[in-house]
Amino acid sequence: MGRNPRPTPGATETVAADITDLDQTVRAVAGSTVVHLVIGLRYDHKVWLEMWPRVMSNSIEACKRAGAKLIFFDNAYMYGKVSGPMTEETPFNPCSKKGEIRANIAATLIDSWKSGSLRAMIARAADFYGPDTRNGMVNILVMEALSQNKKASWLVNDAVPHSYAFTPDAARSLLQLAERGTAWNQTWHLPSAPNPLTGKEFIALASGAFGVAPDYRVLNRLMLRVVGLFKPPVAEAYEMLYQSDSPYLFDSGKFAREFGFTGTPYADGIRTTAASYR
Repeated sequence: MGRNPRPTPGATETVAADITDLDQTVRAVAGSTVVHLVIGLRYDHKVWLEMWPRVMSNSIEACKRAGAKLIFFDNAYMYGKVSGPMTEETPFNPCSKKGEIRANIAATLIDSWKSGSLRAMIARAADFYGPDTRNGMVNILVMEALSQNKKASWLVNDAVPHSYAFTPDAARSLLQLAERGTAWNQTWHLPSAPNPLTGKEFIALASGAFGVAPDYRVLNRLMLRVVGLFKPPVAEAYEMLYQSDSPYLFDSGKFAREFGFTGTPYADGIRTTAASYR
């Protein structure tokens, strides 16, 4: 389902709907048993503030009417800046406008399942990369640039480890969670391979996969502030730079213990992603 859905290989049906509208959401969800809420909104905190609460409220209400279970594909913004690994038990402590919005909508969904009115879960992912992931930051700054034999870029600090989710792992894991009866009414961190790479290490592997020299620049805060004056998405990303200046460690051990999968090793995921560009 989407506002302007396109035929997708393997999809049985496509449905056009705007889920900021309750009636359209109810019609789209009718007849479903499991609903995956995986949408993205324009990267603008004002849009998020207006739209995300409505999207979550409509999704919850539509699933209640349909008797469907709801999986929300979430990010890690609500945790704020964390010293050490992020786990499912990490308290919400947002330090950004977008993080506050994500904390509020996650809390809304959690309250719904705690009240017993809905079976649901949150499937939370780290920053992501992978084949055909054109809006992933590392795809934009590294993979796309290297595929065109251009200089890659990294945000703020290339010497600290940063966990990433490989998008095929995330997709596979959402299906596994949906089929596990004991997984509902809780939060899960989707697989992120252990031993996360620094920016320098990630770019070295990506450069090797493309067969080019590891040529890159580190974008500092001043540079991003200036670029943000002309490019609104860059300005919106500025408040999230706390995720890049210090270690960003995403612990998915709970999923690994339950399903026996720790995530695709970075070297393999980077090779697969590079091949998708070729």
